Amino acid sequence: MNLKLSNFPTVLLTGASLIILVAGMRTAAALINPFLLAIFLAALFSPFLFWLQRRGVPNALAVAIILAEFLVVALLLIFFVGRSVNALTGQLPVYQERLNQIMAQFFVWLNSLGIDTTNVLITDYLSPGKIMSLVTLTLSLVRGLFTSMFLVFLTVLFILIEASGFYDKLQKAFPDPERTLSHFRAATASVNQYMAVKTIFSLATGLSIWGLLAIFGIDFAPTWGLLAFLLNFIPAIGSFIAAVPAILLALIQLGFPAAMFTLLGFLFVNILFGNILEPRFLGRKLGLSPLVVFVSLLFWGWVLGPIGMVLSVPLTMIAKIALAANEDTRWLAVLLE
Repeated sequence: MNLKLSNFPTVLLTGASLIILVAGMRTAAALINPFLLAIFLAALFSPFLFWLQRRGVPNALAVAIILAEFLVVALLLIFFVGRSVNALTGQLPVYQERLNQIMAQFFVWLNSLGIDTTNVLITDYLSPGKIMSLVTLTLSLVRGLFTSMFLVFLTVLFILIEASGFYDKLQKAFPDPERTLSHFRAATASVNQYMAVKTIFSLATGLSIWGLLAIFGIDFAPTWGLLAFLLNFIPAIGSFIAAVPAILLALIQLGFPAAMFTLLGFLFVNILFGNILEPRFLGRKLGLSPLVVFVSLLFWGWVLGPIGMVLSVPLTMIAKIALAANEDTRWLAVLLE
């Protein structure tokens, strides 16, 4: 680590600037999140845009094709999630009544073991109303991701329109365009690769969960498959969060054995795709240690909320490339590896 005493004022100034920047981002998270999501979606779509342009498709038509597909998918997801939340809300009294019976049997079993279930803390945390509210809250959070979709759509539109001339603007804007462009290309390539691989394996995870739950006969199997697809973008904990509603519904609907099989199914799917196949495609190209990935999840989730959790790895990758581009901050980039 090449850190000299003479560099301390610069380091302190950089640290103070970062603290101010993070505080500002946390305050303006509701405004920043749609634009961040739009930027990463545009980065994901840009290779397809350039591919169409190389085949002679005019820029306006290429952008229109990509955005039409994006809009159709987004509207279908909004419609599907809205219907799922409404249907689940309608079934909630039935599920809550069944959960009341299960909880009553559970407390009788605990009493037979000599465990006092009259403790207020136990009944408070394990009340059926609170447990079922977690299910609807999870789906409501997913629905909340789509509330600003119109703003995201417009932002992606303008980014893609400007994408073809962006490199020319960078060359004119910076005194050393080749060096700047090399860092920009590295960041774009890393994010594109991560987002593409993550999308493919998240889709495989969601479809597998959907099929598995449909075989078990669990209600709202497509909904839990979609939830598994979306939450799989959140590293480390997303898959666990996605499993909770499906396992709980399996317990309520079919009993304890079905809940255990559902749990094992989720473990098998997530180990296969998340721990075996996905790392083989990404390998060490992320350039981030598992500890840094987990800490970045907590940090960006605290700063930006659910969107920050979804984009935690790409944001940290970009921060690492930016830190490595400067001699004074390169040691921070090394610590992230």
